[in-house]
Order: sequence, then structure tokens, then C-alpha cells
Amino acid sequence: MNKLGFHVGLIVPAREQCYPEKLFLERDSVNRMAEGETVVLGSAGVVSARRIGRGKAGSVSRPDFINASRHWQMIKRRTFLGMSSLLAVPLISRANDYPRMPINLVTPLAAGDAADRAARLIGQELSKLLGVAVTVMNRPGAGGSLGTQAVIRAPKDGYTLLYAQNSPLTIRRVIDPEAANYDPLKDLTPLALTTRSPSVLVVHKDAPFKTIKEMVDHARQRSGGINIGNAGPGSVGEISVQLMNAAVGAPLNSVNYKGAAPAVTDLLGGYIDAVILALGAVSAHIRSGSLRALAISSPFPDFPAIPTLRKLGYDADLLGVWFGFFMPAGVPGHVIDTLLPALEQAARSPAISAQLLPSGMTQEWGSRQALAEEIATEYRSIKELLGSSSKNGK
Repeated sequence: MNKLGFHVGLIVPAREQCYPEKLFLERDSVNRMAEGETVVLGSAGVVSARRIGRGKAGSVSRPDFINASRHWQMIKRRTFLGMSSLLAVPLISRANDYPRMPINLVTPLAAGDAADRAARLIGQELSKLLGVAVTVMNRPGAGGSLGTQAVIRAPKDGYTLLYAQNSPLTIRRVIDPEAANYDPLKDLTPLALTTRSPSVLVVHKDAPFKTIKEMVDHARQRSGGINIGNAGPGSVGEISVQLMNAAVGAPLNSVNYKGAAPAVTDLLGGYIDAVILALGAVSAHIRSGSLRALAISSPFPDFPAIPTLRKLGYDADLLGVWFGFFMPAGVPGHVIDTLLPALEQAARSPAISAQLLPSGMTQEWGSRQALAEEIATEYRSIKELLGSSSKNGK
């Protein structure tokens, strides 16, 4: 209460509703205040109204109406300045308290595979670092496009993350642009590249060829060429067969499966000649000796003897698998600034790396710019490759 007896706070005419947008004055409000009536606004509405500052004769104790009006005008200015400050405080605190509730981590992959495990391990570490739950949500379908689109449509508040492989971000946009009708560099906010899994070409241990050169010669000599399985349309295996066709000029046929497991089953059963899959899908078979690796997309610590195609003298390599983190486009900058250090710490965790290495996955850290460049370069090369194949009738 100030010297005039007015309660300093949110003061409005009694008949006004208690909403900030209606805090305005009518002409009779000044008259009422001049008569010494104050109306104090509480959180539930008008909480008190009383007469103050009267003398014995019931007149205003101040010299005249004008002085009271001037005092009221001054109080009004202070009130609105104070109200502006009060309204600003929650906005500032809201801007600085991310995260304050659980985060959904969407992955467009089926539960249970190596990539899903990577998402869960990184999510657990993020939860520890950020102090909130990070819940992995599997949204497979349409080659990863369904889960990707779900994140694109999610609120731009920082509570929905995407952990996706390259297929829905590059390959699917070329082979199925109607289903993957988005641009990850415009509709998403790339955060970081965190994980890689090389692709590997493997054959049965009893296959008649033991090197890529022998396999190519065998394909040229056999009517109809050889059949190479992959995990499905738009997979890195399917694109890798196209890359090999362009590089070696041999009749290599791509056979699409619904996932890696059935492709491996058919290879072990002798129904196809080879598969190109993520290393994690076949690493156990390579170690056991039931399958033999002929080429890999990039060197891997556990299998240093497996060569790349370029090391063998060809002009192309198999297409590998990589994984990155994204948010919907338009997420506030302070959210990204808060999340990135925790994400980098989680991605570089030695404990996570040790658990993923046996599954054929390596942890690394690629910046936002590096991830964006990887997407743009890969998309462009695949578009050129498939466009060229289409023109050649392949």
C-alpha cells in the first residue's frame, strides 16, 4: 500500500473482467478512484473493493479531484510497467527451463534390431544428462518415411526427436517421392550425425567365388547373372547393387526382401548368391564362418581384412548406413543450444561405443553442417545414379 492508500498491483474497475487484454480504463474509473475507491484484482478475480482516504466529512482527503486524478495516472503508469514485468518473467523462465517434461525419441525402425538398440542406448544417456525421461517410439513403415513425417508434423517445442538412418532422408525421396514428399533440410532441423554401420557384401561359405573379381566373372559367365538380396526397396543394399552394376558392368540382379533376416535365411539356404546388408545383420555369421565377406562400404575395426571396392580398384563403393538426430524445423534456438552438448556427450560415450561395436556399428560425431552436407551429397548422387539407370533401361 502506498502513501495514498492505494494497493499497488493490478488495479482495474470493478465491472471489468479479469483478463490482461481487458485491462483498460473507462472515464468513470478515474471518478471512482478520485472518490477513494480502489479495486484490487486477485488471481480469481476482484478480491476487494473499499473506500479509502476519506475525511470526517466524507470528502476526498486530497486537495481536489485533479490531484487525485494525477496520482491515479501516475499509479496507472506504474501499474502497467509492473504488469509488463510480471508478464515477462514467465516467458523468460520458460525460455530457460528446457527440458521440463519427457522427450519422445522417434525412430522409423522396427524394435529389436541393432539400430533400435543404438537409439535406446543414446536415449538412456540423454535422459541421465538432461534429467527427464527420453522415451523411444518405433514408427516403421514406408521405408522410414512414416516415422520421419510424424516428426515433421510434431510440435516445434523440442520434445520430439528423430533418430533416422539415411534411407528415408535420401533414397526414399528419389525412388518414392510421393510417400517421401519432404525435404529434410527444410522440414527438419538436422542436429548431428552420430552413428555409422557399414554395408557388407557376403556370400555363402560354399560359394564358388571367393573374391569380387571371381564373383563378377561368374556373373558374366552364368546366364541371367547372379542374384543379390537386400533388406527391401530403397535400402542401401538395393542402391549398392546399382552402384556395382555401374562400376563393374556385370549382370547383378537386386532381390528385395522385407527386412534383413529373410534375406540372410535365403542366402544360408542357397536360394540367392549374395546379400548386401548392414554389417550388424550379418556380423555374427561372418564370425562363425557360415558367411564370407567380400567387400565393405568402409573399414571397420573388428573386420580389418574386408576390403572396400575402391581398394580393389573399382570406381565406386557400397553405400553405407548412417544415423542422425533431427528435430522439426522451427524449434527455438535455445532448445537446440541446450540439447546439442548433451547429445554430443551421449554420442561420444565410450560405454555406448563398446556396446554397439559388436553389432557392427560405430559411434562418431558429425556436426549439424556435416550432417546437412552428407544428406545433400548422397541425395544428389543417388538421384544421378538412378536417373542414369532409368535412361539405360536398367
